Amino acid sequence: MNWLFQLYSARKFQPWPEVLHLLAEAGYRGVEGFPGIYDDPAAFRKELDGAGLSMPSGHFDLKMLEGDFPAALDIAETLGMEMLVCSFLPPETRPTDVAGWRDFGARLAKIGEAARNADLRFAWHNHDYELRPLPDGPVPLQLLLDAAPEIGWEIDVAWIVRGGGDPIEWIMDHDSRITAVHLKDIAREGENIDEDGWADLGSGTIDWPKIMKLLREKTSTEYFIVEHDNPRDLERCARRSLEAAEKY
Repeated sequence: MNWLFQLYSARKFQPWPEVLHLLAEAGYRGVEGFPGIYDDPAAFRKELDGAGLSMPSGHFDLKMLEGDFPAALDIAETLGMEMLVCSFLPPETRPTDVAGWRDFGARLAKIGEAARNADLRFAWHNHDYELRPLPDGPVPLQLLLDAAPEIGWEIDVAWIVRGGGDPIEWIMDHDSRITAVHLKDIAREGENIDEDGWADLGSGTIDWPKIMKLLREKTSTEYFIVEHDNPRDLERCARRSLEAAEKY
């Protein structure tokens, strides 16, 4: 199984060389990148190689993907990526109606075409805001996926739950689109307040054994990516989450 670790989870635990060696020692063989580590891709690649880690996937800002795609390609090539992921829309730029979300999906479709032309895959990564129905009814995530049928989906199960969605239904409805999954958990009510209510994989409230079984059976997911948006202890999170993941 291709277990990765999303480096955004380690942004508060520097320096990066120590982080990478910690992850390698914990048992990971790869990581997923994010914009905070792209300032010097060649130098970061050396650190990855030194730790024995790969980076097959990376998150990118929409601004770079639309405004300077060659720069994104250069980063991807330098770091050895196979898949680009657009991961977030700032609140002030989010569409507010059906037409806006369809238009945004069309923009993602264009990025996906550019990625395919460069022999790379492209996917959208969800948060919770795409699960909140618009005033006139539709759910933005569905509009987005329908408008960009050729792109993949990196499903963040915990954000679906926080957005009020049923991850089982979303997986069943879009199994062929799912190329990667983020693995994190939601703490029980009142717990882990200083970690924004998140929990290490397997220690929270999400039925991960059931979800992982479904993902294995129904999707062609290649990357299973451990994440925690705000861990107190990076080593605890990394080790505990991987131990849980390997049992599913």
